Amino acid sequence: MQDEQKKKLKLKVSAIKEGTVIDHIPAKNLFKVISILGLDVIDNQITFGTNLESRKLGAKAIIKVSDKFFHDDEINKIALIAPHAKLNIIRDYEVVEKKIVEIPDTISGIVKCFNPKCITNNEKIVTCFKVVASEPISLKCRYCEKITTSSQIRMR
Repeated sequence: MQDEQKKKLKLKVSAIKEGTVIDHIPAKNLFKVISILGLDVIDNQITFGTNLESRKLGAKAIIKVSDKFFHDDEINKIALIAPHAKLNIIRDYEVVEKKIVEIPDTISGIVKCFNPKCITNNEKIVTCFKVVASEPISLKCRYCEKITTSSQIRMR
């Protein structure tokens, strides 16, 4: 009976037949991940859970997206806000591939420059940053050369 109870506790978010599961998202960053991947504007079935128990994070979030398989560049974007996220590719209810997010060398068009005087904040110019450190994340603006730290990151 105890094993059955444990199984029920783990099934807090239902299984998907085909698609992608993004796990190990810090709970406070769930909606940032949804936004950065454009999940708030697609028609696919999306299931998410937040404040789930996690030994590594304390509280984590998980997102399950049916019939959606992300490209590496899409997945690498979430490294900015969920650097320890893991992806499980699901086919016929089985995990067929696991991916770990990686911070790309450059970040274009998704982060706002922290410097209010930067040209990207005053004209229609796509932001571009070089990643100068990954733990904690530090981004150097291509235009004004100011450093944006992880606590200052704001999505466009």
